[in-house]
Amino acid sequence: MLEINGRKIGKCQRPYIIAELSANHGGDIQRAKESIKAAKESGASAVKIQTYTPDTMTLNSFKKDFLINEGIWKGYNLYELYKMAQTPYEWHEELFRFSKKIGLTIFSTPFDETAIDLLEELDTPAYKIASFEITDIPLIKYAASKHKPMLISTGMSNPKEIEDAINCCIKEGNEQILLFHCISKYPANITDYQLGDIKFLQEKFNVEIGLSDHTTSNMAASLSIALGATAIEKHFKLDNKECGPDSSFSITPQKFQSLVKECDLSFEASRTKNFERPESENVNKKFRRSIYFVKDLPKGHILTKNDIKRIRPGYGIDPKYFDEIIGMKLSKNVERAEAVTWFSLEKIK
Repeated sequence: MLEINGRKIGKCQRPYIIAELSANHGGDIQRAKESIKAAKESGASAVKIQTYTPDTMTLNSFKKDFLINEGIWKGYNLYELYKMAQTPYEWHEELFRFSKKIGLTIFSTPFDETAIDLLEELDTPAYKIASFEITDIPLIKYAASKHKPMLISTGMSNPKEIEDAINCCIKEGNEQILLFHCISKYPANITDYQLGDIKFLQEKFNVEIGLSDHTTSNMAASLSIALGATAIEKHFKLDNKECGPDSSFSITPQKFQSLVKECDLSFEASRTKNFERPESENVNKKFRRSIYFVKDLPKGHILTKNDIKRIRPGYGIDPKYFDEIIGMKLSKNVERAEAVTWFSLEKIK
């Protein structure tokens, strides 16, 4: 079981819901702070930002390798995209301070060692590794060496790549690992999400599993909680204004509030008590079938199958005893529509 800022994350805990701010600040630190406040008010367990500069992500080149030719970011080169989407390093201290002031956990996704160094100075409580960086073992090693919880997205990865990332953390003495099942498509269709793979990841790697959700509805997140996911990451935006390259697959505070409620309900609905029945059912037990007399009968009468019937309600003997009581003797006078009880029967000696 993981713990971030005293909040436990595990199968017996309510879902840990992360609001991923990403680039949805639109280059405005005030908007970023308003978004963090809105995430808190929407029920988020934590807010997450991203820590990089365009120079730590890529080269400023227009060669074909660096051009984006499809998807929602078509037309950019990588450097332009990351320059527009970055959360400047100089904002981080203020955003961390603000989030702590309002009582909301904040951490980040680092994309190189300088980002980790900055986040360590800010006493980040956890590290998130993006799907695109799951094969960057040197980055994972450096982050894991800080002995903070490691939340690792698995988009595009195969089991061997996931295993390599996990083993890297363990070799650093860090077993605080949560894998986010993830489909790296933006936005993603729920039918692409293969939510059954949550069970696969749980069984194969024996770590906590979450969902990094890039769909535009809350259904995948709610279903994943029922399948055993313990954390959800969802991109979050303050409103429907176009505010960054991730806004098309981000949700507003109102929808985020619904996400938290739906995941909590899914958690409640999917809990098990080893088939111990809920007390709410007890009121309806009286409407089960049981055995009733269908005739007025005198004491001493030998019971036949025509004297009794299996009907509702359930105040009489269970129907499974129907054949067993045939041939027994009445110990008292009985009336039609009277429940058959063991008190009213005796065996023939």
